[in-house]
Amino acid sequence: MEDDPGIRVISAADAAWHDVQAVFGTRGDPSSCWCQYFKMDNAEWKTASRETCEPLLERQVQELDTPPGLIAYLGSEPVGWCAVEPRTNYPRLSRGKVVQASTEPTDDPTVWAVTCFVVRVGFRKRGIATALLAAAAGHARAHGARVLEGYPVDPVARDKVSSADLYYGVVSQFAANGFTEVARPTPSRALMRLELAT
Repeated sequence: MEDDPGIRVISAADAAWHDVQAVFGTRGDPSSCWCQYFKMDNAEWKTASRETCEPLLERQVQELDTPPGLIAYLGSEPVGWCAVEPRTNYPRLSRGKVVQASTEPTDDPTVWAVTCFVVRVGFRKRGIATALLAAAAGHARAHGARVLEGYPVDPVARDKVSSADLYYGVVSQFAANGFTEVARPTPSRALMRLELAT
């Protein structure tokens, strides 16, 4: 299906909190993670729940100088989320095999990462994640990013891909937004990079 021209993307800091809650929902992985997995160590994550993670994201949205993500709307309906921040804000991320293939310094705050997409059931296959990714590049560039990385899944390289596996995004979506594949650490996961003019 073609991208819906009614998609609008804004900073999570400019969205009503109940709109963010509507996107993360009450079932499935997003409703328990609230984009905290890459920010917690193993011990913290083992005891994490919606009750601990949702307030953390709310505080990050309200207090960080650069909000940790974007919200997509279809008309007035909140329908999607994209997490995009300096890669240094994601301590667990640097331990992953895909990210370790990056040649960018691990402590460089001008290297940003797109780590997660959430699109509500009933609104998928309308170009929402692609619109979020395009907006994420603009958001990162506006806040001083030099490079934006993504770690998407390649569904073509897997026999079966569940919707839960797609929270990283897909290779074709990143390619359509101008990202270049720079490494393929596993057959079905790519490291993709977009150079941002500053």
